[in-house]
Amino acid sequence: MTIRLYLDEDVRPLLATVLRSRGYDVLTAAEAGRTGEPDLNQLEYAASEGRAFVTHNIRDFQRLAKEYGQQGLRHGGIVFAPQMPFKDLLRLTLRMLSQVGEEAFQDRVEWLTRFHG
Repeated sequence: MTIRLYLDEDVRPLLATVLRSRGYDVLTAAEAGRTGEPDLNQLEYAASEGRAFVTHNIRDFQRLAKEYGQQGLRHGGIVFAPQMPFKDLLRLTLRMLSQVGEEAFQDRVEWLTRFHG
């Protein structure tokens, strides 16, 4: 089973559109009506929906990922995506989706740049 994604509001919604056109299950913060929500609420929502959370907000979500782990809380995965041109963001996201299954992503924190090769 492939990873279901939830895109933070800082990630271009075009990514969701393109990924959906290729058959992936992707939801944006705007589509969920959750823009402007605090970071913790965004992560909790993604976890409650069984979705991996994709964000450019690396600093804040590294802290939250650490807190989640220390408290023994579960999430569907957190993907740190440094700012990059859209074509690279799409290419790396597609590579990640083709290589990592949903079960393997549970509670995992991943850097999108790891999928460059």
